[in-house]
Amino acid sequence: MTLKKNVREYIESRAGMDGGFLIEILKKYLEPDSTVLELGIGAGKDFEILSETFKVTGSDNSPLFLDIYKQKNPDADLILLDAATLETDRKFDCIYSNKVLHHLTENNLKKSFKKQKYLLNQNGILFHTFWRGKKKDTFQDLQFIQYQTDQLENLISNDFELIEVNTYKEMLAEDSIYLVLQKI
Repeated sequence: MTLKKNVREYIESRAGMDGGFLIEILKKYLEPDSTVLELGIGAGKDFEILSETFKVTGSDNSPLFLDIYKQKNPDADLILLDAATLETDRKFDCIYSNKVLHHLTENNLKKSFKKQKYLLNQNGILFHTFWRGKKKDTFQDLQFIQYQTDQLENLISNDFELIEVNTYKEMLAEDSIYLVLQKI
């Protein structure tokens, strides 16, 4: 199976799914027109919802996701970016991801949180979601790590204040976690 076919199948599988209710939670903490970096644009559903309120830069580690989205939306602000290394000199008011950082090992997630601090403006916000659990799986060369709330809280550096953490249902009761952090 080719990578391009995998990407297209993923985009098709996300039809009708988005993080709209999560973005409503984010709006409690972030002013309209704030700058947002979305990690892992994927199918672009959350990017579109975020763009209704905020100035959004979409990113992905896959040029294919970016190219497919850019074909339909040539004016979209998109950058190729790895969620672990975050090599960009741009600054944002918020960094948002919906089920993206679960591809990172605990060590790389900790490094990513540290790097995210430097990409945030003063008092910037992080909003991230994770699969909740204790399993580690690999599918089509991608790693999927489930996290527990206390495990995530331990990975957060002293550079952030935990504003809100909660579980929610994506497919099964309490199968997901969202975190809202503020840079201090």
